[in-house]
Amino acid sequence: MIVFVSGGVRSGKSGLAEQHVLEAAKDTTCYYIATATVFDAEMAERVERHKACRDTQWITLEAPVALDHAITQVPDGQAVLLDCLTLWASQVLYSAELSEAEGLALFKRSLEDAHSRGLHLVIVSNDLNEDILPPNPETRRYVAFLQCLHRWLAVKADSVLEVVAGHAIEWKLDGKPV
Repeated sequence: MIVFVSGGVRSGKSGLAEQHVLEAAKDTTCYYIATATVFDAEMAERVERHKACRDTQWITLEAPVALDHAITQVPDGQAVLLDCLTLWASQVLYSAELSEAEGLALFKRSLEDAHSRGLHLVIVSNDLNEDILPPNPETRRYVAFLQCLHRWLAVKADSVLEVVAGHAIEWKLDGKPV
C-alpha cells in the first residue's frame, strides 16, 4: 500500500504519517527513510526533534538521494515512512545533479519495488504550489519537478491525504477518489 501525505509546512504531516506507519506495523519494526541532509543548526535541531519523537521500534535509513537502495534494505511487507519528498527532490536536482527525467525514473523504480514487495509505504511531502511563484527560474524548475512527482504519486497511491492544521482531508481512499 502506498499512502501520500501532503500539506503545508509544519501542518502536522509527519506526526500523522508516523501514526499511520505505527498502526500498519502492528507492534513490529517500523522503517524511517530520512531524506534530510543536515546543513545548519536549525536543520540539526529539526532532525533531532523528529528522532526524539520516535522510539526504538523505528529503524532509520538515511537516503538523501538513493531511495532505491534504502527501500531494498526494508524486509518485504514492512511499514515504512519516507520523510520527505520535498527535500529529496531538492537534493536530486541540486546535490546529485540528476535531471528531472533521471530523478522521476529513480522515484518510479523505488515505488514500484516497494509496491511489488508489499511494503506499506507512507510518503510525506510539502505542498509548495499554494502561492505565486517567485520569478526565479530555478525555483520554478524545482516546483515543477516536485509537482510532477506529486501528480505521479497521487495517481499511483492507494490513499492521498492533505493535512491542514493537523487534520487530514482524504482525497483518495483504496485507490478511488473520495
